[in-house]
Amino acid sequence: MTSAAVRRFSVVVITAVSTCYTLIGVGLYLARADLGVHAGVLAATAGTAVPHVLHIRAGLRGVRPRYLPLTLLVQAVAAYLPDFLLPYGWSGNVAPLFAGALLVLLPLWLGGPLAGLVTLYQGVAIMGVSGGAWPIAIFYAVTVLTTGAMIYALVRSSRMAAELDQARAELAEAAVLRERLRISRDLHDGLGRSLTAIALKGDLAARLVERDPVSARSEVTELVQVAREAVQDVRHVARGYREMSLRGETDRAVALLEASGVDCQVNLAVAALPKASEEALAWGVREGVTNILRHSRATTCSITTSVRAGAARLEIVNDSASAAPPPVEAARVTPGTGLTGLGERASQAGGAVTAEATATGGFRLTMEVPA
Repeated sequence: MTSAAVRRFSVVVITAVSTCYTLIGVGLYLARADLGVHAGVLAATAGTAVPHVLHIRAGLRGVRPRYLPLTLLVQAVAAYLPDFLLPYGWSGNVAPLFAGALLVLLPLWLGGPLAGLVTLYQGVAIMGVSGGAWPIAIFYAVTVLTTGAMIYALVRSSRMAAELDQARAELAEAAVLRERLRISRDLHDGLGRSLTAIALKGDLAARLVERDPVSARSEVTELVQVAREAVQDVRHVARGYREMSLRGETDRAVALLEASGVDCQVNLAVAALPKASEEALAWGVREGVTNILRHSRATTCSITTSVRAGAARLEIVNDSASAAPPPVEAARVTPGTGLTGLGERASQAGGAVTAEATATGGFRLTMEVPA
């Protein structure tokens, strides 16, 4: 049931109940020919109906009436002053509406006791008018309390339905934003290495085509294979499916580094890691190697993993980092790309990433995730 349907239902029920109570009070005086009484009934009707409408409308919208508490005071005076001026009284018919307004407009710690006082007063007043007929007094008192509670429940249900609709819209918006960030991050992190490899192998093949056609043909074959992997990467991004292994990503990284003239040393710890942690480390290898190829003139690189104290640690170190990427903390302004995207992946796995220049002029990328 949508919030609009709940609101319509609440308005119809509250309007019907309020109209019936008011008409019952007016009906008591229709047969009298006294113009003064008729004028008093008309004033009492207007004095209770107008504030009541304003209060319920404000409650349904979840806002505070503009002239509160003046409007509440007007409704109270219009409900109880005629008890001393009209022969049959008036509050017995409109007290339930006033109790509902108290519960809707005031905090429950205040509106509840006040509605209880209204109920108690009505019971005592009916006892006096009916000559001590306590069943009638109890009936009127219960009517005040139950009608007030019903009005409050209808208004609250309408507000809650509206808030739920708003929460659903915000969740849908957040889901769309997360998906956009995921696609942006995966395209950057996933295709970055592949496109870099394609560019490097294309340059190498162009240089070898004249003096070593066999090697050039081999590079072109590998270039085609990398291009096909890039196509698969795009498909995986579109499907939201990215399953990677640390060993497989490290092997591809070593092949790419060595093809680019970078001597690579690998030392991977033999340990079974949680899937999320292994995938995060695999992304760390991919991003680290991509940064080496793009931003450095490295000639050596080491890729090391270790497991200790319940944490798996990846460390990628190269010997020459010119125009090195900024640390993760400094890259927060562009979420979802580069080291920031890697930091997000590590955070999702329960870990962290650090990136820093070494004392010898190199660059070190470190990632730690739960083991």
